[in-house]
Amino acid sequence: MRTFEDLTVDTTIPLGPYRVEREAVLAFASEFDPQPFHLDDAAAEASMLAGLSASGWHTCAMMMRMMCDAFVVDSTSQGSPGVDVIKWMRPVRPGDVLSGEARVLEARLSGSRPGLGICKLRNTIRNQRDEMVLVCDYAVMLLTRAGALA
Repeated sequence: MRTFEDLTVDTTIPLGPYRVEREAVLAFASEFDPQPFHLDDAAAEASMLAGLSASGWHTCAMMMRMMCDAFVVDSTSQGSPGVDVIKWMRPVRPGDVLSGEARVLEARLSGSRPGLGICKLRNTIRNQRDEMVLVCDYAVMLLTRAGALA
C-alpha cells in the first residue's frame, strides 16, 4: 500500500498499456459526448480530426483506469482536490495502445490536516507510435504512514 512517503519528488510510475477499443469509443461518445466525429466514420473523416477518435473526456477516463491499475487503488489516496492542466495533444483512435507515466512534481504535508500529504503529479500519455496524446497535471491527497495507522 503506497502512502504519501512513497511518492517523493521525481518518483515515476509507469501507466498502461491500455488498448482503445472501437466499441468503447462509440459507447462513451454515445452516452457522454455525442459529437459526430466521435460516432460516425464519415463525419469523422470530414472533420479536422480526419478519422474516428475518442472523446477527450474518454481519454481522461482511460488515463484514470491506467492510474488505478498502476497505483491509486493500492494506495492511501483520499481523492483529488482538482486538476490544473489537461491538454489533448492529438486524437486517440480505436486500436491505439496507450501507455505513459505519472511523475511526482511536488510533495508536501498538509498544513491543516495531520496525517495527510498532497502530491502534484504530471501524467504523460503516449500512443503506440510514441506520440504524445495527453498531458495532465493534478493533485492527489494521500494518508501518511502514521495517518494510515490512525
